Amino acid sequence: MGKSLKEVLKTIEEHKKASPHYKELMDMLEEIMILRETFRQKLKKDIFQVNEKFVEAKLAGELPLVDFTSGDYDLTEPKKYFFALLEIAEKMNPGETKEIVKDIQEGRLDFSEMVRESFAPLEIEEAEGEEDETFDLIAFFVEESMRPALEILVEKFGDTIRKSTWSEGYCPVCGKEPKIGEIREEEGYRFLYCTQCGIEWNYMRVKCPFCGNEEQKTLAYFTVEGDERYRVDVCDDCKRYIKTVDFRSTNEKADLEVEDIATIHLDMLANEEGYH
Repeated sequence: MGKSLKEVLKTIEEHKKASPHYKELMDMLEEIMILRETFRQKLKKDIFQVNEKFVEAKLAGELPLVDFTSGDYDLTEPKKYFFALLEIAEKMNPGETKEIVKDIQEGRLDFSEMVRESFAPLEIEEAEGEEDETFDLIAFFVEESMRPALEILVEKFGDTIRKSTWSEGYCPVCGKEPKIGEIREEEGYRFLYCTQCGIEWNYMRVKCPFCGNEEQKTLAYFTVEGDERYRVDVCDDCKRYIKTVDFRSTNEKADLEVEDIATIHLDMLANEEGYH
């Protein structure tokens, strides 16, 4: 499944040196990666009951393998992981996360509902009415709490997914929309990446993943001067954007999870231009 933990930590260290202003975020990501591996090893069983007999049929029917609206899964281990993640947040924002833990433990906040809301389809009208927040730490940790369990599914069904005809703009495992993608190989194939569960899938190069727009007149991209390995693809039909990495000129192996955090400035620029 991509890079080893050692390789990921090396990539994070490289970003710390190249972009000192991201050091705090990269330090946090480093802790998360180590903690994730610890909890991943603790998982003894599948949290999600995915029937192998129906996997190919679900993929052919454009349905992700996990239905988060059903609530038919055991969140005991993800909740433990979430509380451990909040200990990392506590170091960044002392006091704030203790209240969240207390609210969950005393029933004022429902962790299972937080998870369901995290996987609910994006309501564009609601998103447009919100202030631009490119990094919501608690929401990030809710998503991260499910990562170890979802990685098990990626390991189990990844080959089946790659052999399928899946060509949707959302993740075949968990249904999340991608935040980042990559252009690869001499032919310039485009791959989308799910930061929620870590799977990648091939997707049409000139097509909006969010609304399916294929009209070149309303699809564009912009880059930041000085580093054209990174760009932001935008759609003027739905006003959505996705970050894209192209390391072909340097033959680097991208870690898209790290790159997503290391390119938050591109999210900010896209928001400023009116994309979400």
